[in-house]
Amino acid sequence: MSWLTWRQFRVPALVGVAALALFTAYVVHLGLDVRDAEDAYRAQCAGRSDCPRLAQLAVDYENTSLYLAALLAPVPGLLGMFWGAPLVARELEAGTQRLVWNQSVTRRRWLAVKLTVVGLAATAVTGVAAALVTWAMSPVDRFADNRFSTVLFGARNLAPVAYAVFAVVLGVLIGLVVRRTVPAMAVTALVFVVVQFLVPNLVRPHLLPAEHVTLPMTASAINQARGLGGITGAPVVKGLTLPDAWITDVSELRTRDGTALDRAIFDRCFTDPPRTGAAEGPFGDTATCLADHDLHVDVAYQPVARYWSFQWLESGCYLVLAGLLAAVAFRRVQRRPS
Repeated sequence: MSWLTWRQFRVPALVGVAALALFTAYVVHLGLDVRDAEDAYRAQCAGRSDCPRLAQLAVDYENTSLYLAALLAPVPGLLGMFWGAPLVARELEAGTQRLVWNQSVTRRRWLAVKLTVVGLAATAVTGVAAALVTWAMSPVDRFADNRFSTVLFGARNLAPVAYAVFAVVLGVLIGLVVRRTVPAMAVTALVFVVVQFLVPNLVRPHLLPAEHVTLPMTASAINQARGLGGITGAPVVKGLTLPDAWITDVSELRTRDGTALDRAIFDRCFTDPPRTGAAEGPFGDTATCLADHDLHVDVAYQPVARYWSFQWLESGCYLVLAGLLAAVAFRRVQRRPS
């Protein structure tokens, strides 16, 4: 049974190995280039351990790091789409599974072997790719303050492997239900994308209880933000940062007594602030006008020291979900007529 599964899977496997080889060549070259840049910056500091020039490394490779993460991000979904979904759907569509089931191979064993072979292959490919990306960008990650960003978090260490296992099992189950290859591939891709959107935004911030801090909104603090006002015009500050922290929630602008800033005051400061002639920063006199009302925001955040806890917790969630989907698949293949 294992030999038969390999015979059916060998062409997709060889395509995956070839793609991984090309990816490896590029990432190894990039990783060596990053380390050469790090050595050059260290040389400028004459051996000092607290080299301030190294912070420039994160700036130089910020876009490269994002592009590389974006290149790895679709891999689990593609494996689920092209490896997982056709694995069972193609046989059910053609009816070839009956030949195997009539030769003393039980349905559950048939499905278990297929899941094991393709699951291990997907784990190996994604694991190697994620390890290479993590290694290549590790000097940059040490000085960048964005390890929790949606794109980067899912392209480092353990998370991509868990995504791949989930995607393959998801594809197999959908193929078992839909019983048509192309529709199963399309549904797998759609469901995986939806899950990948929901988890970082709705699940990940709540895997551990957040820490809280109150930040005074001085004119300088407001000018360091990336935006003022929500889609509805609510009095909010967007794009705040905390050192060594991932901000998960920011309240509306609040006055000293804790109540939300009056919308009329916010609109007046935003549209027609008093002209001081001395305001600096992107929001200028607006920031000065708002700061005169003694404002603050309540911030919920996750310390960067919890990074590995989040990696393990999110990976565990995906693996548990994959196990539940596999259980449903085994139950369905046993009960459904051929």
